[in-house]
Amino acid sequence: MEPKQAKPAPEARQKAREAAWARIRSAKAADPVRLAEQLVAGNRVALSQGITWVESRLPEDRAGAEALLEAVLRLKTPGHSSLRIGITGIPGVGKSTMIERWGQMMIEAGHRVAVLAVDPSSGRSGGSVLGDKTRMSALAVHANAFVRPSPAADALGGVARATHEAMLLCEAAGFDRVLVETVGVGQSETAVRDMTDVFLLMVLGRTGDELQGIKRGIMEMADWVWVNKADGPGAAVAAEAARALQLALHLMPRPEHGEAVGILTGSGETGMGLAELSLAIEGLGERLRNSGQLDALRTAQRLAQFSAHVRLALLDAVRERPHMQAKWLQLQTQVQHGQISAFSAARSFVNGLDSTL
Repeated sequence: MEPKQAKPAPEARQKAREAAWARIRSAKAADPVRLAEQLVAGNRVALSQGITWVESRLPEDRAGAEALLEAVLRLKTPGHSSLRIGITGIPGVGKSTMIERWGQMMIEAGHRVAVLAVDPSSGRSGGSVLGDKTRMSALAVHANAFVRPSPAADALGGVARATHEAMLLCEAAGFDRVLVETVGVGQSETAVRDMTDVFLLMVLGRTGDELQGIKRGIMEMADWVWVNKADGPGAAVAAEAARALQLALHLMPRPEHGEAVGILTGSGETGMGLAELSLAIEGLGERLRNSGQLDALRTAQRLAQFSAHVRLALLDAVRERPHMQAKWLQLQTQVQHGQISAFSAARSFVNGLDSTL
C-alpha cells in the first residue's frame, strides 16, 4: 500500500497560489499571436502561460484564449500529430510513479513527452492539491518533458475543462506523446476516452473481490489493462488477477478498432513490464494511423469537443444575463429547500430562454 501523500503546508499552498496568479497575469499581458509564435518555437514558459490562459473561466479571458488557439492552429507544423494516451485508475494504483518511469523511457526512445495530470478538486472550494510535479520530480525537470497539473473542477470524468485545448498546445510545442492522467475516483471516464487515442486502465491485483469493483463501463472503454505492482510478493496475485480480467473481458465487446483488449502485468516502481506495455501501445497507435482509423478518431474527438463546448458556452451565456441569473438563483433556492424538483426547475429555466442568445 502506498504511503499517503502529505498535505502541503499553508506556506507552500500560498506560494503555489501566488505563482499561479503570476502566471495568469503574465499570460494576460502577452499578445496572443506573439505568445503562439513563442509556443510553437518550443518555449516552455510560453506553453505554460498558454495553458493557463485557455484554462481560465473568466469571461474577459475568452477572446484572448480563442485568439491564441487560432494562431497556434495556423502556425503549427502541418502533419505533426502526437499519440494521445489516457491513463486512469483508482487513487493509489501507482499512476504517477508509472508515468514518470514510462515517460523517461519514451524520452530515451527519442520522443518528447507532455503529461497533463488532472488533480481532484474540492467540491466546496474548487481547490486541488496539484502535486504531480512533486510526484514526477525527475520527469518535470527534463528538457524533453512537460508536466502540467490541472484542477479537475466540475469537469466530467475528472478531466479538466480545457484539457483538450492543452493537448493542442502541447502538440504545437513539439510534444509527440501526450499522456492524460485522470482522477480515477469512480466518475464516468467517457470524457478522457473522447479526447485520447489509446485508453489504459491501471488496476491492482490484490484480491478477486476488489476486481469486482471495477466498473464495466470503464473496462469496455479500455484498450489495454495494466496490473500494477506485480513484482516481488505481488507477482502471483497479479498473475491471478490478469487471468480473472481476461475471463471477464471475453464477455465484453471489443473496442471500435476491432482488436482484443490486452492485459499486461508489471511494476511502475521497478520498470518491470514497461517495455512490453510501451511496445503494445505504440503498436496499436501505429496500426490506427496506418489504417486511417486515427484520422477518423481525431475527427470524432473534435466533434465531441465542439458539442461539449457548445453546451458549456450556452450555459455560461445564459447565466451571465441578469434576468436569467436571477431566475437561476431563484430556482436553485427552491430546489435546495425541496420546493420544486430538479427536473421541473431545469424545465422551467429552459422554458424561460428567449431567442436572443
